[in-house]
Amino acid sequence: MGQILAVLSGKGGTGKTSLLAGIATCLAMESQQVLCIDLDMGLRNLDIALGMADEPILPFTSVMRREYPLSQASQHPTVENLRVLTAPVTESAADVDPVEFSMFLLAAKKQYDWVLLDAPAGLGGGFELAQICADQAILVALADPASCRDAAVTADRLLQKRQIPLHLVVNRVNRRLFAAMKSTIDDIMDSVGLQLLGIVPEDTDVPLAAAEGKPLVQRTYRGAALGCLHIARRLLGQHVALMKL
Repeated sequence: MGQILAVLSGKGGTGKTSLLAGIATCLAMESQQVLCIDLDMGLRNLDIALGMADEPILPFTSVMRREYPLSQASQHPTVENLRVLTAPVTESAADVDPVEFSMFLLAAKKQYDWVLLDAPAGLGGGFELAQICADQAILVALADPASCRDAAVTADRLLQKRQIPLHLVVNRVNRRLFAAMKSTIDDIMDSVGLQLLGIVPEDTDVPLAAAEGKPLVQRTYRGAALGCLHIARRLLGQHVALMKL
């Protein structure tokens, strides 16, 4: 039986989708069977972060409603073990029946080691769908006070609904910014109130990989790609030291 991992953020602009794509790719490269599901209905872009913008990808609702079998989830063209379902463009989260969605996810976790849910930022309908059956969750935050406050609110809301393991990832870390703010990773952990799963540095290779139409780890193994690999290995239970920035 696999794990359903929801990837959340309190506000937009945290790089959540790129982070999920990096972690998913690394899990697949660690011989895990991985299914990514984009829940950002109306603003989907997980396909771009995965280097699949030109690939035909079924919306998860078509599989959920049994119009297509789960086996028709789109295979990544260059990453073995990685499949993707996108979000529909003509529906909202309110159109998704939560019972149907739960049954769909439970079926998916029987076939995959990891089912990664890319939830839209904030506490709307996409957040509600992501938390329904999640076995654990990652909350993505930036170093700035507004992001930390929103992350803390999101963490409280999730833990009120589901007592599941909830991990913090501090993304797009810039050493100079930390120095100017006189802040540390420990300060962010205290502000959000969660244990740290990983840190990922600010990295120009992230948008460049998306522009080239390839997963980040197929462009470089340094910077953000290395941060994603460390997170993936920690999710698999391996002891990996935090990156030194």
